[in-house]
Amino acid sequence: MPWLPDDFIHPARVDVADGYHLRPIRAADVDLDYPAVMGSRDRLWSIFGEAWGWPPATMTYEQDLEDLARHEAEIEAHQSFNYALFNADETALLGCVYVDPPEKTGADAEVSWWVIDRYTGVGLERTLDEFVPRWINDSWPFERPRYVGRDLSWQDWLALPDLT
Repeated sequence: MPWLPDDFIHPARVDVADGYHLRPIRAADVDLDYPAVMGSRDRLWSIFGEAWGWPPATMTYEQDLEDLARHEAEIEAHQSFNYALFNADETALLGCVYVDPPEKTGADAEVSWWVIDRYTGVGLERTLDEFVPRWINDSWPFERPRYVGRDLSWQDWLALPDLT
């Protein structure tokens, strides 16, 4: 059974606040994504490493480019979604929001997000923390989205039974 209705059209751009916006990531964003990820790599590994094995310490620019191309193809096919968080003129990638089909029981989508180290614990991260659940509720067809790393820890998520 598909996780999204056949007629679902994913948002192409979403204004967040204060000039920041989300849009589906593309391989062409690698020049902004690579320094954002690797500049916050230690913290991102502490969040996503055990579950996703990402981002590896040895990730190259080329590997990031391949990863972004995969994300772009998955978005086009409605298999999963990676929305990059940009400043107004898209000269800086400041984080990402992932909207994925569930891997674990009890949800119809799994949503997670991050911001670069510079914005953790301050306004932009707090804005995103408030914005993402509201956006998912208002713009996506989910009844039971799970906010991994927010509603429950990654450790608790890993302990849930896998979908069969």
